[in-house]
Amino acid sequence: MASSCNFKKELNKVLFEGGSSYREVILNRPTKLNSLDYEVMSQMLKNFRDFETDSVVKFVILKANGKAFCAGGDVVSLVNSVLAGHWSFGARFCKKQFKLDYLLATYQKPLLPLIDGIVMGGGAGLCMNGRFRIVTEKALFAMPEVFIGHFPDVGASQFLSRLPGHFGEYLGLTGARINGAEMLACGLATHFVFSKDLSSLENALKTLPSSSDMTTICQIINKFAHKPNLKQDTIYQTQRLETLNECFSNDTVEEILLALENEAKNNAETWISKAINSMKAVSPTSLKIALRSIRQGRDQNLKQCLIREYTICCNILRATISNDFYEGSRAMLIDKDKKPKWKPSKLELVSEEMVDRYFTGIDGKYLKITDRSVMAGVLKPKL
Repeated sequence: MASSCNFKKELNKVLFEGGSSYREVILNRPTKLNSLDYEVMSQMLKNFRDFETDSVVKFVILKANGKAFCAGGDVVSLVNSVLAGHWSFGARFCKKQFKLDYLLATYQKPLLPLIDGIVMGGGAGLCMNGRFRIVTEKALFAMPEVFIGHFPDVGASQFLSRLPGHFGEYLGLTGARINGAEMLACGLATHFVFSKDLSSLENALKTLPSSSDMTTICQIINKFAHKPNLKQDTIYQTQRLETLNECFSNDTVEEILLALENEAKNNAETWISKAINSMKAVSPTSLKIALRSIRQGRDQNLKQCLIREYTICCNILRATISNDFYEGSRAMLIDKDKKPKWKPSKLELVSEEMVDRYFTGIDGKYLKITDRSVMAGVLKPKL
């Protein structure tokens, strides 16, 4: 008897539209929070390259349908492809993603991301190293990779390490979420525009003369931009930041956690207990990888960060040191029992030698990126 199963191909995952002098790239997987799979990234890479060399196109808008800008890479599809084949399938996924991230970070034309919702993981990689990062009150940022046995990649060791003080370590090690106003305050965003005004901003941009330059585009954005008030309970408040920096400036994950626990004895602030609970729940190996990666990123450019992050990703995917990524993905995204069994299970069991191995290249697996920073007209990343 013939099978009655129907396999429907997901169509129009990303839309490419535009007018006489601009293009729009619209992420269109709202039911999947606009997560990035291999097909989406391939289409984006091709079209963004075409737009960059098209003399008619003066700027590109990047936005999304639904409540999320982009919740990250499609980890479930990545894991399924690896489990059905070989870990190198995952390496291909990462290579495609990192090349897209580097292209957008060094784009030669104004690239305007309109972040009106969730932006996490791979979604942040699309825009956080670029010249413009336009957010609204609906924006919600996080780098939660350590919860699935991974680490903040997609250039995060560049943009997190450039944040004031040790705020980047805090975000990377705890997976904490911050809103659009906080993103602007810490430098993750360049402009804050109310969600209700995005359509008007887009219309103003789309009606610009084809001869408009960067200065004119900036002037239009500034007309709609605001400086929002930070809520009283925001983490981004002077006294809290002083405590945060004191704790997260420590050399090791163990010392950071101990500093937080000591602070909690006389300080009942919610962010401290949340940070402790988060760090105790996630992969110990991931915490140590994340801290070293962010610290190394402070002294490296984006290209160097991406090449190093790719090496770490390959070692994680190969799972010869630890299986935490597959276990974390199973527990949090596939079976969703939220009870991952990390191995090693404690920070003290994760040796420096083990962490070293994640940063060591694998024969035949490396990321080759053509340096675009010397090209005329390239927009330098600004943070």
